[in-house]
Parts: sequence; structure tokens; C-alpha cells
Amino acid sequence: MVKYIFITGGVLSGIGKGIITCSIGKMLQARGFEITAIKCDPYLNVDAGTMNPYIHGEVFVLDDGYEADMDLGTYERFLGITLTKNNNITSGQIYLNVIKQERNGGYLGRCVQIIPHITDEIKRKIRITTKESGADIILIECGGTVGDIESLPFLEAFRQIRMEEKRNDTLLVHVTLVPVLNAVGEPKTKPTQHSVKELRAIGLQPDIIVARLETGPLPQSPKEKIASYCSVEDRAVFTSYNIDTIYKLPLILENQGMGDVLTDYLKLESNQPKWSDWEKMVNKFETPKDCVKIALCGKYTDLADSYVSVNEALKHAAAAVGCKVKIELIETELFEEDNPKVELLKKYDGVIVPGGFGSRGTLGKIKAIEYCRTNNKPFLGICYGLQLSIVEIARNLLKLEDADSTECNPKTKHPVIDLLPEQKELTEKGGTMRLGSHEAVVEKNSLTYNLYKSEKIYERHRHRWEINLEYKEKLESVGVVFGAWSFDKKRAETIELPNNKFFFATQSHPEFKSRPWNPSPPYYGFIKASFKK
Repeated sequence: MVKYIFITGGVLSGIGKGIITCSIGKMLQARGFEITAIKCDPYLNVDAGTMNPYIHGEVFVLDDGYEADMDLGTYERFLGITLTKNNNITSGQIYLNVIKQERNGGYLGRCVQIIPHITDEIKRKIRITTKESGADIILIECGGTVGDIESLPFLEAFRQIRMEEKRNDTLLVHVTLVPVLNAVGEPKTKPTQHSVKELRAIGLQPDIIVARLETGPLPQSPKEKIASYCSVEDRAVFTSYNIDTIYKLPLILENQGMGDVLTDYLKLESNQPKWSDWEKMVNKFETPKDCVKIALCGKYTDLADSYVSVNEALKHAAAAVGCKVKIELIETELFEEDNPKVELLKKYDGVIVPGGFGSRGTLGKIKAIEYCRTNNKPFLGICYGLQLSIVEIARNLLKLEDADSTECNPKTKHPVIDLLPEQKELTEKGGTMRLGSHEAVVEKNSLTYNLYKSEKIYERHRHRWEINLEYKEKLESVGVVFGAWSFDKKRAETIELPNNKFFFATQSHPEFKSRPWNPSPPYYGFIKASFKK
């Protein structure tokens, strides 16, 4: 019998519902249960692929090529599972499917409405994922907060599923902010009370409440007040608070008794949780004293969520190397000013240029790459970072002053980076890039082989432009080594400069497959080269 756990949020967004979802999953995995997770996103985009990272954080690409909400990255990193497009349900998908059915006469002349047609489609998508996953327990997180107009159909679908399933086969976990005002110095529970009131108004009563505090565990008095005013048991009120290592949260909630409450409420077998491997992994993040300082040179630096997978991959690598990592985001337009500040990279142990699109900040990224190449500074280029590395090398070593990507300069005389052939006739933007997991063949006696220890690798991609192989021999003449190729040898996947301490760039996004217990090979090699004991 499949069990469903619904996770909702109140008061405001960004309080960590995704981490709570993963922590619940981890506690159940520790007890031997098979888990999968679904993210319901109320926005009308069909997927996250067309959104600017400033709007909604990074776009996380799955093996099947689906451009997902970044919470699916958190699910994969925590739970060690590989998700598919079915694990991300958006309002855009739901309304599009219903309208298509209506246009095809699928509703036989009926008036198409939010209830039952939209809610039925939401439930249908959830049931499909449930069946295909084969999981014992399905975690279903609703994006946004209770009270948002666009999330109401999802919450109504949750209510209906709770009515359709047996009493002990569903559970509702509500995550709310409990603010502490400096003027009074005590946690305030009223926002939580009002949030639960909103839930009740649409027919949902939480079974468990997780209070999000910044200061530490919730004292007993406000905990009892939340339980009393929100009609949950005292033992079903938990606290999530600020911690240095997010992977520690499942252990914190376990110590508060949440795992046992989940097991009891869902009438699951009371298996003894096995935490030893997870505790050892968390310890690797917490014990190191030494620190490596990394400059992340991008253009979405005002929102840390723009590079969340890159940040996590760097942390995974650092833990494996035996150090901590301090990541500083640098807006590359700084390097384009009249008095360019590129020399500030001197104080960092390594530099990474991540993925991106568009011409803004590209000259600054090229200057950062040039600084690393000429000063033997460990450098890692990801996707756009690889492309701009080729532009930098072509301009400064091949002396092709006009060398550029046709993305930035369609009329360049030297298009060292050009649009993929299959992209040239496309007009739609959504879901049309080179996406998902692709096989690459690795050259032996290369840095790529030393990193991956394999002749075949599979990494996830998200790009429209690639290296123009008409310039291959010229690039090789100035020391560029192509370390990996697509299986048909038509696309270069990695480049290296062997004469540098560490200069490596990849067309893929290896951060998407990095795990806290199994770091991405390029990130591990980069941190190892950057770390100075």
C-alpha cells in the first residue's frame, strides 16, 4: 500500500520546505523504505527552462532532459535517487493538457472547470508517478505558500487524495516561519496560527508542523501554544533552524522524534533507523579546519540560488578533499570597468566560471579566464565557461582578435563557438536545447581520464552553442587538449591546458550529478588543485 506525505508552506516562501521534504525522505530511507518525491509548482510555465535564474533560482536538468525546478536537485542530492519529468508538476503542464483535451473534444461538451477537471489532471499526474516509481512512500511538496491563488488547485487535489485514501495512508506536514523580533526577543507563533487557519479554510488540517526559526530550537512554551492553537499533538511540532551543514537536518529532526512520529502516524513497520553512513558523511563536512577560497565569477550574483548546484558540488568536493570551502560570488562586469578589478582574483585559491547565457558580463568572464591561464591559477569552466575559454585562447594565443561566440556576435569573422547545427532552424525556446544525459568518450592520457578514471562518461547538458571544430587544429597548436568527445566524435566535450596546474573546462554540467557522498570528478579535481595545506 502506497503512502502519501504532503508538504505545504506558510507565511512566506524560501523557508526550506525542500530541505524538510528531503529530511522526511531521509528518515524514512534510514528505516528501509523506498522513497520518491514530487514537486508541484503553481507557476504557469510548462517547465523552469525559460525562467531567468534571478526569477526562480537555477534550472536543474534531469537525465531525461527535463528542465526542472531546483528543488528536484535537492531531492536527488539528499535522497540519492534519479528523477524524471514526472516528478515535477507545474500549473502550465496541467492547464495545457486540459485545454488540449477540450480542443480535441475530450470532455464531450461539458463545461470545463477547475474542479473537477484541473484537480483530476493533477491527481492523474501524481498517480502516474506513484505507479512508475514503485516507491513505498511518495513525498509531494507544493511550491509557494498557503493563500496563493495559483496554488489552490494543488491544495484541493491534496484534499481530495486525502479523502480518497485510507486514514493512515496520507499525512500533511506544514512548514511555517516563527519569527523572533529583536525588540521582544521571543518566538511569535501568530503567523503559524494564521497560516494553519488558511489551510483549514480549504479543508486541510496539518498532522505535523515544522517551525522554521533562525535562532535555534523552539522553546517548550511556544511549542505548546502551536500545538494547542493548531490542533496537533505536542510531539508533532518540530523545529528547523539555521545550521552550517544542511545534510545534518535529518539527524536533528530525528533527534527531535520526527522519524518515530512519521512511522506511528502512517502505521509503518517500526524499523530501527540506520544512520551510521550518513553521520560519517556529515562529519566530513563539519570537522575540517582548513579552508579553500573559491571565486565564482558569474552574472547572477545577487541570488545565491542561481548557482545552488555549483555551490553544493564545491562543498561535496571540499568535504572529500578534507577541507571547507568559502565561495564568493563575483559579478564579472567588475572586470569590464575603466579600472578593471581582475587582480582581486589573486587572493583566491581557485576560480570557476559557471554556465550562463547572453552577452552581459562575458568580457569580464574572458578576463577572469585569461588571468587564470596566465597566472597558473586553478580554473574550472562549466558550459559557457568552456565556450568563453575557447574565445579567450583564440583571441590571446591565436591572435584572432575578432574571435567570438555567435551567441554574442553573430557577425564575427572567427566563430570559434557556433550554434549547434540542429538548433539553427528552431523557433521555440522551451525544451529545445541539447538537454539531459549524453555519453562522452574519454581520451586516455588526458586530465579528463585522470579525473573520471573511465573511458566513457555520462553527464547532463544544457546548451545551444558548442566549439566550432573548424578551429580544432589551430587550438591544438597552442596547447589545447580535447579530453573527451561525443560518441560520434562530432562534438568536443572537455578541454584542458596540460601546462597549467589545473585548467579544465567541460561543456556539460557535472554539478547536477554530484552527491555529498560521491562528489563530481571535475569539482573534486578542481578543489584538490586549489587546496593549499
